[in-house]
Amino acid sequence: MNLKQGATIGITCPSGYVSEDRVAYAVEVLGRWGFKVKIGKTVGSEFHYFSGTDAQRQADLQDMLDDPQVDAILMGRGGYGMSRIIDGLDFKTFLTKPKWLCGFSDITVLHNHVYGNFNIPTLHSPMCGHFKPETEHEDYLLSFKRALMGEAQIYTSPPSLYNRFGKCKGVLTGGNLSLIVHLTGSVSEVETAGKILFIEDLGEHLYHLDRMLMHLKRAGKLARLSGLIAGGFTDLQDTTRPFGQNIYEIILDKVREYDYPVCFDFPCGHQDINYTLALGMEHELVVDENGGRLISF
Repeated sequence: MNLKQGATIGITCPSGYVSEDRVAYAVEVLGRWGFKVKIGKTVGSEFHYFSGTDAQRQADLQDMLDDPQVDAILMGRGGYGMSRIIDGLDFKTFLTKPKWLCGFSDITVLHNHVYGNFNIPTLHSPMCGHFKPETEHEDYLLSFKRALMGEAQIYTSPPSLYNRFGKCKGVLTGGNLSLIVHLTGSVSEVETAGKILFIEDLGEHLYHLDRMLMHLKRAGKLARLSGLIAGGFTDLQDTTRPFGQNIYEIILDKVREYDYPVCFDFPCGHQDINYTLALGMEHELVVDENGGRLISF
């Protein structure tokens, strides 16, 4: 799966609409990185909120999965829509030649479906909107290139008063919290036992986050983790009558009886700095007075 110079990256939009202009600079940067690009039919296509009808989006992603010349697939954007097409996808050809599936947000559905059903790792990565002239040389974007090429990486996060110290190893899993909860009870459900769980989210009310985390706890998803990483929780909202806890306190409240390390403010999620994570692969997490360190193997 690890790419070399000259490999082809397909770009498709299985969820929300994305314009051709938003994709164009990503194509330029990927070219400068030494990759060829195949642009899918859903780039610039639109149907209401989506980048095409369910049938069109499914067909475009299926074409990328089946094309032997495509070595990795980058999703144009997230939003919503993957869960509408995931059950119609055929992974038979993909399984004969696995390739990196890249994106985040709504792409959490695809990440967890593929790892949970086929034990194949994927990349929780920036999508086309992160490729800009001012970000082209940023380390977080270059982490995507390194991940595509299979390089081991070390990620760091700053010290936090809320961090819970410890050290653990495990397969990294997770993604967008709303989607992880959404998948519970489905064939794409996230299995967390023995794993390092990564979560992030955008624009949610604090009580929504509390409810989602409580659901995961009641479903047994938080009890047997190896470790927990909280990435960006951005643009959060409160109710007129305040909820009374911030996001750090909400998370810690749900895991207080467990003894695994918890790392906050990890630089990944719906935010400007969004490092690439290899979901489905073994990592080591260390949380101490210096902050957090996540080491991929």
